[in-house]
Amino acid sequence: MSDPVIASKTPYSIEVEAGKSYFWCSCGKSAKQPFCDGSHKGSDFVPMKYSAEKDRTVFFCGCKHSHKQPLCDGSHNKI
Repeated sequence: MSDPVIASKTPYSIEVEAGKSYFWCSCGKSAKQPFCDGSHKGSDFVPMKYSAEKDRTVFFCGCKHSHKQPLCDGSHNKI
């Protein structure tokens, strides 16, 4: 599998709503970061589903290298 495109070297701060699902872009090519727009088609990448359990602010990974995908773990500080 190839490396993902680094969409951002900082996380995306997103207000999520309880009961909603969000599909995080894992390839880094989406124009709708941090969410999937189908740009991964034809690659080995697939979007990752995130289901919000409560209303809150979530920090989605922008560098695509987090070990806690789809959430940021600070990996962007090492790339």
